[in-house]
Amino acid sequence: MIVAWRILYLTRLGREVPELPCTAVFTEDEWQSVLTVTHPHKPLPVQPPSLNEVIRLLAKLGGHHPGRKSERASGVESMWIGLMRLSDISMCWRLFGPSARAP
Repeated sequence: MIVAWRILYLTRLGREVPELPCTAVFTEDEWQSVLTVTHPHKPLPVQPPSLNEVIRLLAKLGGHHPGRKSERASGVESMWIGLMRLSDISMCWRLFGPSARAP
């Protein structure tokens, strides 16, 4: 139930207040890791992106294709898959990313 609540909450927030900073919902590790994975050759921005931008990236990781004419707004299934992938990506970011300690 908690996972379902978070997915619906993110979907709703992304539609109602898309300009909200993503740090209201996502940790620094989460938004930085998803930006690095989806845009590997771009440096991380100084300011966190908007909530709508991170939600679109998560939906894209979950299989949503926003460029197609027949594609509607991202739904809960693509958000669910994107959040599962985000969990793995952010864990690796914490373990091996720039702020990880050298052994």
